[in-house]
Amino acid sequence: MENIMPQLAKGGKFVFGWSIIGKNGCVQVPDKAIQEYSLLVDDKLILISGSKSSGGLAVSRPGLINQSIMKGLMHDNPEFKDYTLPEGEPIKWKGRHYCWVNISKEGIFKLPPKTRSCFKLRETDELLSIRGSNVAITMVVKGPLVEFAKNYEGTIKEYHC
Repeated sequence: MENIMPQLAKGGKFVFGWSIIGKNGCVQVPDKAIQEYSLLVDDKLILISGSKSSGGLAVSRPGLINQSIMKGLMHDNPEFKDYTLPEGEPIKWKGRHYCWVNISKEGIFKLPPKTRSCFKLRETDELLSIRGSNVAITMVVKGPLVEFAKNYEGTIKEYHC
């Protein structure tokens, strides 16, 4: 039987699961999110700092960013586009912080210490992976959706690395 993504409330957001930040900042992206957003196509991810209300981050890939309203990120920051910026080095653009990281064939990426600090994340944080826009998956640490998920009576799969 296919694993169905839980919907936390009628008409609400679908969640892919909980991704627990592991040792050295590793994060396993839920397999359904990897498929839906084709995250292994570019072998690199673009991480975007989360909002003040939900924290965490959004996860996308260069190909999706280049087709979105955020394509100016690559244009305004050529060192970001050609990966001469060090992996995980956050840059500020239009009010958010962005960085790039590698993703393994298994769907694991690492949040270097500088990225974790900038995004206000730490090892053992639980990231609720939520279907976002068609550009990025949202991985949040706080807010109403996290509270709904913690009180959800069904099963939400956990991902560890």
